[in-house]
Amino acid sequence: MGHTNHKVSFDNYENDGGYSPDLYEFHDIDEGLENLESVSGDHIDKYHQQGYLPVKRAISPEELADVKTGMMRLISGGNPDFNGVQFEGSYRDRLQELSDEERWDVVRKLQHFVGYDDRLSALASHPELLGVIERIMGEEPALFAHQAILKPPRVGREKPWHQDHAYFNLPLGTEIVSVWLSLDHATPENGCMRVIPSTHQNGPVVHFKRRDWQICDKDVVRDRVVAVPLPPGGCLFWSGMVHHGTPENNTDNRRRAVQLHYYPASVEKTTSEERLAIFGSEGKDVSC
Repeated sequence: MGHTNHKVSFDNYENDGGYSPDLYEFHDIDEGLENLESVSGDHIDKYHQQGYLPVKRAISPEELADVKTGMMRLISGGNPDFNGVQFEGSYRDRLQELSDEERWDVVRKLQHFVGYDDRLSALASHPELLGVIERIMGEEPALFAHQAILKPPRVGREKPWHQDHAYFNLPLGTEIVSVWLSLDHATPENGCMRVIPSTHQNGPVVHFKRRDWQICDKDVVRDRVVAVPLPPGGCLFWSGMVHHGTPENNTDNRRRAVQLHYYPASVEKTTSEERLAIFGSEGKDVSC
């Protein structure tokens, strides 16, 4: 198909039997504020109480188109230095047969894309997004991690319940704020975000290596789950400690999203050993 040769990887996930059908059942829907200009001091207070804040229109249609164009450039090999594309494992032997448009629907995720496309780098430094994050943190934010989870039609797999802080080598108590930017209509059916309000106030939860690095299914507070549908260009701000996850996408519709994770610029990073001593199960009287 004329693709530039560049290093790609494939997801090696093997389904171990899936998950209980009620694991992502929701008891409420939060459709969010209209736009970033609507975010008031009361909404910032509500974020601190609930651990999340959805906004229907965070970027313009033109900015959204730029993000999609930048992602497609990286997926199709437009920057030979970029090697952060991970395709669904089931397409390992068929990838070269696919057009650029078809490749959209077999990518699981893009990792570490900032610096490889100007449009995506601009998104990570979007002044209005950073303005809300700074109001939440109370100080200047710094970018910690960035990826896009594309959850393709019919094959997009689950991201089990977890706390983001369990993945990040940052001191306990750090105000991690993440942004989940929807590129498509994210719906309850195709895998929009689920959150459990106020769980960020309960501290760290032990994570286990099961279907992913995750909170054990039996520890999920299922009667408080809220679904957060978003239109294209909408976003969700959420705390690094709030419990959240997304189910499989078994529909025929795309559910692409970009995640940007920020932490206070004044905070010094820690080590994996320190993080796992808090969030890992080794040496603790716990089971899953």
